[in-house]
Amino acid sequence: MPSRFLTDENEIRIKSEIAKAQAASVIDRMYYMLATNAVIAGCAYAVSTVGHGTDTLAPYWLAALLLTLLVRGVLTAAMMRRNLPNMEPEKTLSHLAVGKLVTGCTWAALPFIFDNFDATSVDGGLYLMMLGIAAATVLMGVGNSLAPLAFALPVHTAVIVSLMSQGLHGLMLALCVTALTLLLYRGSKQSEATFASNTRAKVQADALAESLSKANSEILTTNARLEHLAKCDPLTGLANRNAFNEALAIGIADCPEGGDRQLALLMVDLDGFKLINDTLGHSVGDNLLVYVSNRMRHSVAGADLIARLGGDEFAVIFTGPDAAANARAQCEAMLERSHGPITIAEQSCIVGTSIGLAIYPDHAANAEDLFICADMALYRAKDSGRGRWCEFHPDFRIAATRRHQIEQDLGAAILSGAVEAWFQPQVMLDESGIIGFEALVRWHHPQLGPIAPPDIVQAALATHQSDRLTGTIAKAACQLLQRLPGMGLPHATVSINVSPRELSVYSVVDLIDSIVKRHAIDPALLEIEITEEALLDTDMIGDQLARISSSGYKLAVDDFGAGHSSLTYLTGLKVDRLKIDRGIAAGVTSSRQSQNIVSALVGLGQSLSIDVLVEGVETPEDAAALQELGCHTAQGYFFARPMPPERLDNWIAERPSNTRQVDFKRSANAKS
Repeated sequence: MPSRFLTDENEIRIKSEIAKAQAASVIDRMYYMLATNAVIAGCAYAVSTVGHGTDTLAPYWLAALLLTLLVRGVLTAAMMRRNLPNMEPEKTLSHLAVGKLVTGCTWAALPFIFDNFDATSVDGGLYLMMLGIAAATVLMGVGNSLAPLAFALPVHTAVIVSLMSQGLHGLMLALCVTALTLLLYRGSKQSEATFASNTRAKVQADALAESLSKANSEILTTNARLEHLAKCDPLTGLANRNAFNEALAIGIADCPEGGDRQLALLMVDLDGFKLINDTLGHSVGDNLLVYVSNRMRHSVAGADLIARLGGDEFAVIFTGPDAAANARAQCEAMLERSHGPITIAEQSCIVGTSIGLAIYPDHAANAEDLFICADMALYRAKDSGRGRWCEFHPDFRIAATRRHQIEQDLGAAILSGAVEAWFQPQVMLDESGIIGFEALVRWHHPQLGPIAPPDIVQAALATHQSDRLTGTIAKAACQLLQRLPGMGLPHATVSINVSPRELSVYSVVDLIDSIVKRHAIDPALLEIEITEEALLDTDMIGDQLARISSSGYKLAVDDFGAGHSSLTYLTGLKVDRLKIDRGIAAGVTSSRQSQNIVSALVGLGQSLSIDVLVEGVETPEDAAALQELGCHTAQGYFFARPMPPERLDNWIAERPSNTRQVDFKRSANAKS
């Protein structure tokens, strides 16, 4: 096919196919060439011992050469396992060329490792081996010139340079080798050009055949089927993303400037769907999506379009003068209908709904911006606690920009140490003794100021840096544990927080193990806190939770009482501590219900032999009330705020007058 008829896309494809063929050609001969290289290297070493004995650098040269061959073999196998020759052929060729260059340079060093190298007599055999292996490499590399020349040129250069130091005879030989080098170079380039030309012709022929086959297939396919596949979600029967994009563009075009016609866009997301999908299976998840889709299809009144965009994300479009009012009303109705369990295949599922609303032209000037606004509103709804709807506000753009900047700057902040750990003490209520510290992440951004810990954790998850963040905090915790004996607290523990999503992304235990061993810390002094949510996802992360205990670390459940965990998981896992949610402790002095909850949780901990610690203790009244309810350990602002590690010594030295049991009881009595 003449090149003038090729599209840019086809040309890119042809170049890619040529590169793939070149990479395959080099790799096909790789192990044969590596083995041959190793054998010839051994022969060269043997020959060198004849002329120079064994007391030379030759053994080290041979070891270095064999090492380069071994590394190249391992890396080649790794590239093949990752299918790199097909995925990134040009990168593969570059790696192969670098490997050959290293081996070639190692061969090139051979003449220079002997003090009395005689190129024109006893050591001439080494030259023959060097030139022979170089020529063989070029001849075998018919498809690509870069890799074989990367090996051959250093070898030939070394031969030429060493011959030039051997007088007139050596100079004449050097000229001959130079001529041979030029011939090899030209032959390699011509061979590569022929290979590329043949590959190009084959790819063009294949492309033509593929194009004809595709055209024939399209002709045979009915228009109705194409329409269905193009605009209908195969699982739910709702409109798909293509149909949604088209309807959104048409709907906005039908809203003239200055008119009273509006378009309201709802972005709908199911809360807890991933957990259901992972724990109950994909078939239950698919059936749940079908159920929710049918419910939306039959109950969302006045919608112009209901679409499934993918996964558990849906979109609803309303148009007309009352589109905004209708959309707001339907948000309330959809949330109301989402309450309560759903039975799917004899499995009871609890799945909530979060909704984001954006209105054209109030919030955006085009379809793309409207979609972004609705998505921002959905993010705010989920971030605010899920199970609610939220209408877009211009401030959301500021929040999104801030979130983006946090994500962009997090990596550098971790590297520079700007992200650090502060520590909040944990104390005994009856004796006021210090039992441990909780490590809390802190980051003062140079432009944004203090960043909230949840925002830091979320940014780390979004940018796949959770392991780096957790590693930073764990390292700081271990450094504090090294100091605690000198501070008079040899048995105090330090706890670090790990999010449930981290446990499903990477091996938290392996990461922490490496840090703990590096700092020579007793694992029993390090406590790993997980949220109550993690207990519901043991099918996904149960092995990691079990490894935490088996590795000797303490396991604590943070914010206990705020979620929906089952007692089954508490008994099935070796949980060492329950941390009662601060929201419960905040009302303990005035709320009989809070007191009953605290008392019940303390009793639960005692019956299961699990320590109970109360978070968020901020007043002496709270401390006194909690002690009366049977709580023994607590943490909160009343005892101490989180502080950098360098301030702990002074705080410990000054604290005896701050939080003695008699003090907070007397204070509570004085105020009552």
